[in-house]
Amino acid sequence: MSRSAIETVMGGAVVLVAATFVYFVSNTTEINKVTGYELNARFFNAGGLTKGADVQISGIKIGSVSENRLDPVTFEAVVTLSIRPDIQLPKDTVAAIASSGMLGDMYLQLKPGTAKEVLSAGASIEKTKDYRSLEDQVGEIIFLATGGDGKPSH
Repeated sequence: MSRSAIETVMGGAVVLVAATFVYFVSNTTEINKVTGYELNARFFNAGGLTKGADVQISGIKIGSVSENRLDPVTFEAVVTLSIRPDIQLPKDTVAAIASSGMLGDMYLQLKPGTAKEVLSAGASIEKTKDYRSLEDQVGEIIFLATGGDGKPSH
């Protein structure tokens, strides 16, 4: 009978540790979708940016990607962002797709400009920088090292 009691106590301890882990992960990863106003940005290369990806300014999450779609006319990736309502972005904000490390997740980095006018709900961020893969960057370095002008022809 004492062996059964020990197994019950150990089982309870395992469940308690698992519940603590789940609580810790859910509170520190900020996996909740940010609700706020929506903005759009267009990219020629979205580089694997997915729905739910973070939108950051200076490494701080201020929103999330709420939708990705392909414009059937221009064939550009149209990314819809949900931005916290307390963050007002200048009209000359730049949106760039980045990754957190070589194997890290993709996120959208915003670099606010200095314009006095702000983007309103539903507006588009006009200045964007497409995702550049590691392969693209290495290829450009090799091209420059071999005497090219930095603009490889396709």
